[in-house]
Amino acid sequence: QVRLVESGGGLVQAGGSLRLSCAASGLTFSTYSMGWFRQSAGKEREFVAAIDWGGAVTRYADSVKGRFTISRDNAKNTVYLQMNSLKFEDTAVYHCAGRKFLLRITPDEYNTWGQGTQVTVST
Repeated sequence: QVRLVESGGGLVQAGGSLRLSCAASGLTFSTYSMGWFRQSAGKEREFVAAIDWGGAVTRYADSVKGRFTISRDNAKNTVYLQMNSLKFEDTAVYHCAGRKFLLRITPDEYNTWGQGTQVTVST
């Protein structure tokens, strides 16, 4: 059974940092490109960051460039999202997602999803 399990969310003050983790099981992790997406109340799910299966290529939404860093450890079947200089508008449920091989940035192109972890940034 394929599973993605996020952790690391929580409540943080604006300007603070959080590190999200997503542990994968039931798949050959090193063949999957991984993405982070977020969804806040009343809004559509939006792309945050993605990393290719080998970890050599990354992509970021303009809104998080320079503040967030995506990385992966294929030995641990885990992808991370380091979030620094957090802003109120970063408040959302963050989901990790996976797809075989090629990196993509649209949610519809991912077929494996985690349940999400809540990130709340207070002002």
